[in-house]
Amino acid sequence: MLDLSFYKNKKVFVTGHTGFKGSWMCRIFVKAGAQVTGYALKPPTSPALFDILGLEKDVNSVIGDIRDLSNLCKALNDAQPEIVIHLAAQPIVRDSYKDPVYTYETNVMGTVNILEAIRRNGSVKSFVNVTTDKVYKNNEWEWGYRENDRLCGYDPYSNSKSCSELVTEGYRNSFFYDKNIHTAISTARAGNVIGGGDFATDRIIPDCVRAALKNEQIIVRNPYSTRPYQHALEPVLGYLLLAKLQYENPKKFEGNYNFGPNDSDCVTTGSLADLFCSHWGNITWKNVSDGGPHEANFLKLDCSKAKTVLKWNTVWNVSQAVKATVDWAKSYSSNEDIISFTDKQIDAFLSLTNY
Repeated sequence: MLDLSFYKNKKVFVTGHTGFKGSWMCRIFVKAGAQVTGYALKPPTSPALFDILGLEKDVNSVIGDIRDLSNLCKALNDAQPEIVIHLAAQPIVRDSYKDPVYTYETNVMGTVNILEAIRRNGSVKSFVNVTTDKVYKNNEWEWGYRENDRLCGYDPYSNSKSCSELVTEGYRNSFFYDKNIHTAISTARAGNVIGGGDFATDRIIPDCVRAALKNEQIIVRNPYSTRPYQHALEPVLGYLLLAKLQYENPKKFEGNYNFGPNDSDCVTTGSLADLFCSHWGNITWKNVSDGGPHEANFLKLDCSKAKTVLKWNTVWNVSQAVKATVDWAKSYSSNEDIISFTDKQIDAFLSLTNY
């Protein structure tokens, strides 16, 4: 079982803490006894997991724009964190086509700003920049991309995240690659995440949940595209493991890491919808192509490095991840104690980890 006692009383700074993965992460940090400061815009959806879990009262939540360097530096200096995890982003591919300038400003200059704030501050020992599996140049290979494969995302979102990777490397080489500077710098590239509390638009599982709650047929726009789906807890705990290990031994563990599911859990969107229907019951889906922008047909990650170097591994297969998501959605829609239910899911997941 992953020992989170390392984080007790640690000062942690999370950008994008009001988002989906950020909220799961903050809840874990709160349970571990960390002193958490979050920096982000207001929750991006309504309802929002951040509000549902009552995190406003548990963390020092600073509402601010990652593009605002001055405000970000002030928040980081006030917090004096030892560990920073950078999640803040414009995360939706289709939205990046609608507003590419905002996407690049947030995902590229946002990375510049958080690294610059860290450089000026001096308290940070461990930094993890969370990007995406879409940073790689997609050749539609049947095998997974490795950390040393070419970076060149196709669309504005994916490309901006490729740029974020390059910014991180540039800052690491220019300002942190010195034996007298004790700040470990890494990037984490994760596959598509699912889980309870995701209310985003234009994502397959939230769309499934919304349709199921309305007793409507699910609309799937690209059922034949293959993606590496995993529960949000898989990469989130991978980020925490990486942040811990490089804090303790910077030069051994810092670098770039993929966090994705096993090959058998890289499934088509249609197969994912089938799993959702099976676990929810009494619901079906239909294929409705809407002629949207370019999307990759095949994408998966080779996670050998994380498994070998960090000893990280996956816990839930894709069916278990979908079931956990369905269970959470049904609990929430039934007005159960959702904070307690979320904690039980976290504890159940942690009990199965062996890293």
